[in-house]
This record gives sequence, structure tokens and C-alpha cells, in this order.
Amino acid sequence: MDLSQYLDMFIEESRDHLQALNEKLLELEQSPKNVNIINVIFRSAHTLKGMSATMGFEQMANLTHEMENTLELMRSSRLRVTSEAMDILFCCVDLLETMLGSIVSSGAEGLIDTRETIVSLQRLSDDTPKSEESKQFGEFNSFETTVLAQALDSGYHVFSIGVALEKDCVLRAPRAYMVVSACEELGEIIRAIPSVEELEQEKFERSFELVLITLSTLEAVKSTILNISEVESVVVGAIRAENLYVASVESDESVRRMAEAQIAATAQMEAQTPDTATSEQGVRSGSAPKSAEVRKLAGKTIRVDIDRLDGMMNLLSELVIDRTRLEQIARRSGESDLIETVEHMSRVSGDLQDIVMTIRMVPVETVFNRFPRMVRDLARDLGKQVNLVITGGETELDRTVIDEIGDPLVHLLRNALDHGLERPNERKNAGKNEVGQIQLRAYHSGNHVFIEVIEDGRGIDRDKVRNRGIEGGILSSLEPGAWSNEQVFGLLFHSGFSTADKVSDISGRGVGLDVVKSKIESLGGTIAIESTPGHGTRFIVRLPLTLSIIDAMLVVVSGDTLAIPLSSIVETALVQNDAIKFVHKQPTIPFRDGLAPVISLRNVLGYDAKIADAPQSTDEKKLVLVRKGEKVAALIVDDFIGQQEIVLKPLGQYLNSIFAISGATILGDGQVALILDPNALIY
Repeated sequence: MDLSQYLDMFIEESRDHLQALNEKLLELEQSPKNVNIINVIFRSAHTLKGMSATMGFEQMANLTHEMENTLELMRSSRLRVTSEAMDILFCCVDLLETMLGSIVSSGAEGLIDTRETIVSLQRLSDDTPKSEESKQFGEFNSFETTVLAQALDSGYHVFSIGVALEKDCVLRAPRAYMVVSACEELGEIIRAIPSVEELEQEKFERSFELVLITLSTLEAVKSTILNISEVESVVVGAIRAENLYVASVESDESVRRMAEAQIAATAQMEAQTPDTATSEQGVRSGSAPKSAEVRKLAGKTIRVDIDRLDGMMNLLSELVIDRTRLEQIARRSGESDLIETVEHMSRVSGDLQDIVMTIRMVPVETVFNRFPRMVRDLARDLGKQVNLVITGGETELDRTVIDEIGDPLVHLLRNALDHGLERPNERKNAGKNEVGQIQLRAYHSGNHVFIEVIEDGRGIDRDKVRNRGIEGGILSSLEPGAWSNEQVFGLLFHSGFSTADKVSDISGRGVGLDVVKSKIESLGGTIAIESTPGHGTRFIVRLPLTLSIIDAMLVVVSGDTLAIPLSSIVETALVQNDAIKFVHKQPTIPFRDGLAPVISLRNVLGYDAKIADAPQSTDEKKLVLVRKGEKVAALIVDDFIGQQEIVLKPLGQYLNSIFAISGATILGDGQVALILDPNALIY
């Protein structure tokens, strides 16, 4: 059977299970006595094992099998959840992620040495105090006791059956089901440890126990079960009336009647043919295959390849361009029927656009979920204690942005841990909680998503940063108060700049924050810093919701049409020439409580050669005020065209470094308009 067609599905499912393992192991570390968490971890490891074995990835299957053994000991309280055990389990997850990475890149697990980790897992099991493999049936509730007593009085045998499967048995659930089915052909199962449902879901190690009411002999029961393959051993013991112990005495008339009905059902089953009895009894006891007892529901979600979504977005982009062109043609023609049809098409295509954009939106938690494990490991390496608080994981971003934002956030979190948070003794001496806190927040605001990384550490030493800037020749040696916090903190994003006193594996090499700034700005976003000495630092990242279709203001500069993203525009204005004042040889205009520099797009974009084509100078200037963080600048344009939805098209690898131009778009009349990047114009 060709399993390659299922490889993509296996990879996606495995990623989900590995993420779940990381998350739940972190939870277990905080709540080591919570058995429910262990059960969830066990199920993920078990599912991953089954998937790996099916696909033929033996290393993954073997490692997850050993994890199951350890987790089974934990959930049966035979192994304590210690830091050593948790470190080994985390190591297992790391190895599984490495194997999966190899499968993604080459289709094979690769030669990854898991022997040391498996030996460590087995050592945990070997150090576990030995106890009986399974629970004993010394206590029965009143109903069970009455049923068993009635059965013995009626001439039936009651056997306790202990079954152990072979150690190398991979598909334990089907074998357990075969044992249960064989016993149900012989009689009635009164109790199973674990329960029949848990046996079907493979929530057991190698052994399980049953209590069976039957007319068959002990030897016949034992022989029947031993005939099933991969059963290692069977121990059958008779339960007699004098050995029954009632845990709570509640023998009333209703319990007696229920017991008699159970015995009558057993007797009726014995009189039926084996096939009919097995089928009916299997459904009644809940031991039938899942395909027979679970009604499949239609799924409400499906996985879609991102390339297909990109293809849909490209087609939609072409539709938006044609829609704009049709609107212009309809307005020029004046035909009422054509105008009405185009308006209806515009509404429908707008709804379609909203749906496609929504489909592409992905919660940021898909990125955030990998950070708790990273923070945990890094904090241990640094000898620091930290509590990572994540909020707003449900906030959605376009898939294109999601794919790119992970690495910048990794840099910011590492920076917060290494530079920001103090060591426990330093925090204690400063009157702080020894456990530092890092907050990772996401929220919507207008057409943007904000992501903040906040820590309550030592804060940024403004003077130290400023002095390093002067030493490196980045800043001029002015009075300490001559530079604003924004200007000083902005040095941290300068290439090669570092305040670390020594180089380590984590920081001090002068790389990191400059990469963060470049990546975020390439996504059309901005990043800012706020810091208070002794109280911590906040990094604020602002990102556009999507990078494909945006609202823009179309303007004319020297006869050419330019598009300015609406998300960057504060307002437009007409000002008299005498309102523009020069401050330090820089033209400015009053704006709010300060001054905004005035920038001529003709000059900065190199339109001087076409100055003859430009409109004659007038007594007023048309301005577009744009914002980058807290900074505002006024751009001089020749004319306003109006607001329009545009499709952002990249310029290609040969034109990707044009100053202040982030892309291009095709207008409704077929013209190409360049898209301005206001961030490049504001320093």
C-alpha cells in the first residue's frame, strides 16, 4: 500500500500532537499531581505512536512507545512527576520534533540516536517500586455483588481473568478487543479494569483484568484466550460466594431485581448462537468496534493547502482590478443598466473578498504556542525564574504575516529574558518577586494588530545606551537631554549595536533587534520601545491585518500616480506657503502640539528631471500627513485622486531595494502605480 499520499496529513497531525505534548508537559510541570493532564499527554503520545507505526517510521514509534510506558506509570501513581522525569520527557519531544523535521525535508526520519533517552526512560521505570501489575477485585459494589451471588446460586462460574499481552505488541487495543469478544462468547463480563472503553482506546499498559460469568470451565476459558495471538499469559481464578466482599451494603429490592435481570440476560445469551450472542452482547456492553457504535459526524473544519489559498487570493486580486476598471467604464458610459449591474457585482465581489480574507486569517496562538517551552528552557539555562503570560492568542492575522512574525518574536522574548529580567537574588534585593514576568499580548486596533512583549525587569539604562551610541559614532556628543528616549532607544535597532558586556550564546553579538526591525518593516509594520528604569520594558509591534489587498490614497506626483497605504495616513491638508517654517534648515508645519517635517516627494523620489511636467507652483501646498510610530511627517503631492482598494504586487527580486517603494498595483485603467513606503521617509 502506497502511504506517501498520507505523508502531508501525517506531518500536519504530528505537528499538532507535538505542540500538544509541549503545552501539556509544561502544565504538568506546574501541576504534577493532575492525572487528567497525564491522560491527555498519554493520548497524544499514543496517537503519535500509532500514526508513526502505520507510516513505517519505526524510530518515532519506538520512542513514543517508551514514553507511553513512563506515562502509564505516572498516571497509575507508580512514578512521581519529578524534574528529572520531566526533563527526559521534554528531551523525547525534542527528538520527535527533530525526526519530524527530517521527514519534512527528506521524507525519512534520518539517523537520530535515541538510545540514551530510551535508556533514561527505562531507568525511570526500573527505579519504580514494584507493585502488583493490576488492581485486585477484592471489593465489589452492591449491584455487582448481588449479580455475582445470583450467578453462583444459579450454577454459573465466576472467574477473575488476568491477561498480559506480549511486550512487543504494537496494536494493543485490537488484541484486547479480541480477548473481550472471546470472553463474551463464553458468558457475561461484569467488570473490566481498565474499563472496556479504555481498553478500546488503548489506555492501558500490557495487562488488564476481567470478571466473567460463564458456564464454561476454567480450562476452557484459559485455552480460548491463549489461542489469541500476541497474548503472553493468562491467569484465571475462581471467585466463590464466601470470597465476595461488598464495599457498601445497599442490598434493596431494586438492586436484587436488576441482578436477576442481568442473570436472565446471560442465560438467554447462552441459548443463542455464538455469532448472534456476540453481536448483541457486544453492543449492550459497549465493546463493539467504534465503527459500529459511533455515528460519524460531518466535520466542520478542513485542512487546505496554503498554495491553494494563495491561488484563490491571486484570482481575487485580478477580480478586484477588473471590478475597478468596470466601475470606471460604467461611470463614463452613463448606461443605467450597466451601472446597476456593476454595482451589484461590486457588492458580491466585496463579500467574496471578505470571505477569502477571513479564510486566510489565522489566530496568532499558532505562533505563540511554541514560546512557553522556549522560555522555560532558556530561563533554566540563564538561572532565572519567569512566568510567561500569554493573552489575545485568538487575535487573527493574515497567514502571510503569521509565517513571518515568529522569528522576530523569538528575538524579542530572548532579549526580554537575557537583558530585561534580573536574576532571582537581584530581584529580591530590589524588593521584587523573585519570579519575573513576561507578558505576550496581541489585540486588534483599527486595521492593525498590535503585539506587545512586556517584562518587569531592570528597564533600559538610557545613559548606557546613549554612551555606547556616542562611542560607536552613531550619535553626536550633545548634552544628555538633547536626545529623546525614542531616539536613544532607537539605537538598539541599529545594526551591530549591543550593550552586552560579554558575548554569549544568547546575546552580545550585535545581531537580533536590527533583524527584528527589518523584518517587521518589510511586513509593513513598525516597532517601538517604552521603558522605565527599575520597572521593565515594553516592545510594541504594529502589523497590518493583511498584505494582499489594502486601502490606499491615490495621489499625483509630477504626472505619475502613487498609492499611499491608508493605514499610514493621519490626514490630508491644504496649507498656505507661508505656513511652512524652517527649523534648523528643515521645512516644518505646526501639527497638534509639535512640528511635523515637510518632505517633497518630487525631490526624494528623483522627479527633478521631470520638473517641467509638474503643475506650476501655487500659493498653497497639498499635504498628506503620515505616521511612523510617534513620528509624523507631511508629504507634498501635486494632487489628490481619492481612496481606492488596491492589490499589492511585489516588484520582484531585481527591484526589491528601490528607496521608499514597497510594491506596485494595477489601476482600473490598466496603469501601473507605485506603492509608497512612508516608513522609509521618516527617520
